[in-house]
Order: sequence, then structure tokens, then C-alpha cells
Amino acid sequence: MGEQLVIVPTYNEKENIEALIRQVMEILEETHILIIEDNSPDGTADIVKGLIASGEFKDRLHIEEREGKQGLGTAYLYGFNWALERGYEYIFEMDADFSHNPKELPYLLNACKEEGFDMSIGSRYVNGVNVVNWPIGRVLMSYYASAYVRIVTGMSIRDTTAGFKCYTSKVLRKVLERPIRFVGYAFQIEMKFRAWKYGFKIKEVPIIFRDRTMGESKMSRGIFKEAVFGVIKMKVRSWFTKWE
Repeated sequence: MGEQLVIVPTYNEKENIEALIRQVMEILEETHILIIEDNSPDGTADIVKGLIASGEFKDRLHIEEREGKQGLGTAYLYGFNWALERGYEYIFEMDADFSHNPKELPYLLNACKEEGFDMSIGSRYVNGVNVVNWPIGRVLMSYYASAYVRIVTGMSIRDTTAGFKCYTSKVLRKVLERPIRFVGYAFQIEMKFRAWKYGFKIKEVPIIFRDRTMGESKMSRGIFKEAVFGVIKMKVRSWFTKWE
């Protein structure tokens, strides 16, 4: 297996998925990609399987299909375990909709591979607010949600809900020793919180986040509520946990 794996969860991403795969493969020439496909009715899986069958990417493109839409967090956890079982050293997570620019993947990799950080975060807020195409209300909600998480948890991370990251395998092995409790966007907070509590070296890499131009957003009020109230529960539980 390769050294690097990019995990991309998909649900109804037929407009984006082939272009994304091609860009990632071109930008990170040695990387592998794992698509976690949640039974999209729009034929996303067929596009990926067609690319695999073509042999164009040899053994670098993989797909795991799940029955039904099971949530972002469970998709990534499935992918993390898949990656660790196969010996990948650098494991990325990114969206399928081009809100995360594949051209910024090397910056995340460099922070871990060359600079020695254990985990890197593609951050929208480490240098001001770098968000394009979002309505101002959503920008403010996201920005202040991150501020709220920092206040409750004590973390210094500016973009606590970011979903564009690179983990080293040692971070994932440690963080996943105990079950992750959240499945929505609070999952992103919980992963960072645990890595921070264990004392891993984390770097925020400035990126520009662009809202999707094709397909539909998966954000909902329920996801946001889980993040708001889940953070308090997570902090309280941390008082009774040994971080060693």
C-alpha cells in the first residue's frame, strides 16, 4: 500500500467526484484515495467503480460502499480503520464538493511530513476569515461556533469544526483507542479535542474555503445542535478521563 491516503465520503456527488479524483491524483502523485460511498441514488458509486475498472489509476483508487446514509463521522471512522489496517502513514480527510481545494493538500502533508507535526488542519480562521460564497449569516455562525468551542474546551485551535485535515497514523491509533461518540460535525471537534488532550503537536495551515458550486449542502440544524450541546458533554466527560 502507499504512504498517503485521502478519504472522501460521498453522498450524491456525481457532479464532482470524477473531477475531484483526477485533481487529487495529479497533485499528490503518490497518494491513494478511498471513497466511502453511502448508497447515493444518483450513481456516484458507478462513476468511481468505472474509474477503478478502467485501470487508469492502477491500485491507487478504492471504494467502500455502505448501506444508506450513516453520517459523516461514521464514514471517516470506517475510513480511518481501513487506512490503519493497511499501514498508511498520512491520512487525509476532505469533502467531495471542492470546498476544500486539492491544491492545498501538499501544505497539509508538508506540515506533518517535513515540519514534524502530528496533525495538520486546513484552517479557515487562522488568518482572519477565509471563506468564499457563504452567506454572511453562515460565516458568522461558523466563526462564532469555533469561538464557542475554544471557550468551552480551552483549545487554542481557531477552526475547531474544520473537516480538511491530515493525521499521522500514530494520532489516529491513539485517538481511536476509545469509541468516538459523535457522528455529525461535532465529530470534527471531538477528534481535534482528543488529539489536543493527548498532547499531540497540531498545526493550523491557512486555506481558502469555497462553498460548493455543484450539488446540495448536507448541513442541517440537527447537525449544528449536536455540535453546540455535544461540546459541553465532551468537556465534562474529559474531567473524568485519563489522557495518557
